[in-house]
Amino acid sequence: MSEKTIETTGKSFLVLLLPISFLIVFLVSTWRVLLIILLVLISFNLWQQYRWEKWCEQVNPIFYQLIRENQGKITPIDLAIRGNFSGTVAKRYLESKATEFGASVLKSEEDEQSYYFMTASILGDILDSSEPVKELPPQPVTKTALSLLAPPATESEAVETESEAVELVEDTETESESLPPSTEQQVSKPLEKQLMFGSLIQSELAKRLNVYSSTVYKRRNDPDFPEWSRNRDPDGIAWSYSKKTREFFPLDE
Repeated sequence: MSEKTIETTGKSFLVLLLPISFLIVFLVSTWRVLLIILLVLISFNLWQQYRWEKWCEQVNPIFYQLIRENQGKITPIDLAIRGNFSGTVAKRYLESKATEFGASVLKSEEDEQSYYFMTASILGDILDSSEPVKELPPQPVTKTALSLLAPPATESEAVETESEAVELVEDTETESESLPPSTEQQVSKPLEKQLMFGSLIQSELAKRLNVYSSTVYKRRNDPDFPEWSRNRDPDGIAWSYSKKTREFFPLDE
C-alpha cells in the first residue's frame, strides 16, 4: 500500500470522526435537557389525546341524532353545521367513527366523502321494503297422491274421491288429537307375560297405565308414585321405581 493511499484513508477517517465526536460531546452535555423535552412532548400528546376523547364524548349525541335522521348517511359538512365546528375536525371525527363501526365511505363526483353507518332499524326497513316470497298454499298429501296414482275419472267419481280424501284427513287429525292411544289390547295380556324379566321399562309401564312416557318419568321418584300407579293400573297393581336398574317392579300386596 502506498503512502498516498494511507494518507487519503486517514483524512477520510478524520472527516467522519470529527462530527461523531462533536455529536457525542453534545449528547453527553445536554442529555438532561433532551430527556426533559422528550417527556414534555409525550405529556403533551397524552393531554391532546385526553382532550380529544372528552370532545368526542360531547359530540357523540349529535352524531347519533344525525344517524337516525339521515338513515345512516352523514357527511363532514352535516356534522360541522350541526356541531358548529370546523370541517377538518368533523372529518377526523367521522374517520375515527368509521373505523370503529366499520362504516362504508363513498366519494361523490365533487370529491365529497359520505359515510354510511348500518344500524338495526335501517336494516329492518330494508328487509321490510323488500318483496316477500310468495308461498304456495299447502295441499293435502292424500289428495295429491290420489290424483297422481288414480286413472282419469269422471266428474262424479272425482267429487266422491275428493270427499273421501277430506274425510280421511279429518279422521287422521282426530286420531292424532286423542294421544296417547288406547292400550286395552296390550293391557288385556296377563301380567306374567308382560313381566318377562320380572319388571317393566318406562315405555312399557306408560302403555300399561295409558299415559305418556314423560309423565311416568316425571312422577317415578315421587313418594306417592305407587298409589298413583295403582289408581291407573287396570289390575290395581302398585308399581315402584328402582334407580339401580332403572326399571319398574310391582309391589306385593
